[in-house]
Amino acid sequence: MTLGMIILGRQGSGKGTQAVRIAERFGIIHISTGDMLRAAVEEGTELGLKAKSIMDAGELVTDDVINGIVEERLKKEDVLHSGFLLDGYPRTVGQATELKKLAAENLKLAINLEVSIEEVTQRMLSRGRQDDTPEAIARRLELYEAETSPLIEWFDKENILCVINGSGTENEVYERVISEIEKSI
Repeated sequence: MTLGMIILGRQGSGKGTQAVRIAERFGIIHISTGDMLRAAVEEGTELGLKAKSIMDAGELVTDDVINGIVEERLKKEDVLHSGFLLDGYPRTVGQATELKKLAAENLKLAINLEVSIEEVTQRMLSRGRQDDTPEAIARRLELYEAETSPLIEWFDKENILCVINGSGTENEVYERVISEIEKSI
């Protein structure tokens, strides 16, 4: 049996940064759906073009598109051997239900980095990404709240949710995360 974890949090909460460190610490594969989507867009694949039009409109990629991407990735040998940490997936209860089918007993923990809307907005504006306009950030956060709140409740009911204060330095947050993971697995 391999270790499967999820990291959740608003955009700008530090998920990606923490995910890389967690994956390295536990020897598991970091799977960022954002990176997978950006790669598909850059390559101009059919899926990438479909995802690009959705993302350009400030919307989240549909469940069928993202579930397919994740399913393919979880079947690869490195993940089957080492385990995984999903970053950016699932975002809806429907996606979580699909993940539960795919990962079965390997899904051990859902880590939620809790950072205020004000703080994540400032973090994203300071990154200087082209798609991080105040309007786009507000829209993404609004969508995140609407779709992810039920997801947080779902993981809580599954008894695998771990909420961590995501404010502070990268190292402070990392120490909190590692402490909670080690208690939970």
